[in-house]
Amino acid sequence: MDIPILFHDSRFVVLDKPAGLPVHPGPRGGPSVEDCFPALSRRRDGPWLAHRLDADTAGCLLVALRRAALHAAQAEFAAGRAAKTYWAVVHGAPPGEAGVIQAKLRKVSTPAGWRMVADEAGQPAVTEWCLRGQAAGMAWLELRPRTGRTHQVRAHCAVLGCPLLGDPVYGPGGEAERLHLLARSLSLGLDPPVAVTAPVPAHMRAALAACGAAISR
Repeated sequence: MDIPILFHDSRFVVLDKPAGLPVHPGPRGGPSVEDCFPALSRRRDGPWLAHRLDADTAGCLLVALRRAALHAAQAEFAAGRAAKTYWAVVHGAPPGEAGVIQAKLRKVSTPAGWRMVADEAGQPAVTEWCLRGQAAGMAWLELRPRTGRTHQVRAHCAVLGCPLLGDPVYGPGGEAERLHLLARSLSLGLDPPVAVTAPVPAHMRAALAACGAAISR
């Protein structure tokens, strides 16, 4: 499995995870990011996923090569010090130029599967957003989640009234295209620091360009 490497030192590897690839095998098996772990390290323990991305989300995925590095990264994520930036192309347009979504999220099961819903009984979830560009019927958002709930960006975009293009769970449905969500950058203030930017995947380029993005990578 050939997954591009965006960053590599003795502590971490940051992979450019392709959309559609799960980070670990599901109940039915199949390919996952973990299949490439033997090629990343010959140590008897590890590597480990330091965080996770949805299967359909592309971009920066941090893998720890040493246990001490894993614990250091987990502490950064838990304390909210890890800076994560997402790019999304959404349906419609947000109500303004920037804002903060504060909607608690709770996991619910339906006949079609599970999803996250805004519910005061759920876990706190906060996402900052800003409008980067627009086109007819869609918008380009930059989002910075302050918390790390499952499906947080996807669910919060739906709360905003702007579900992601290609989102079969939180979108309008009936779409065949891939999810338009990219984990664009990741930064951890460790010593030495980790700072990585992922290129825009091919399936998002046309929509982002229509919204005014000048894409070089």
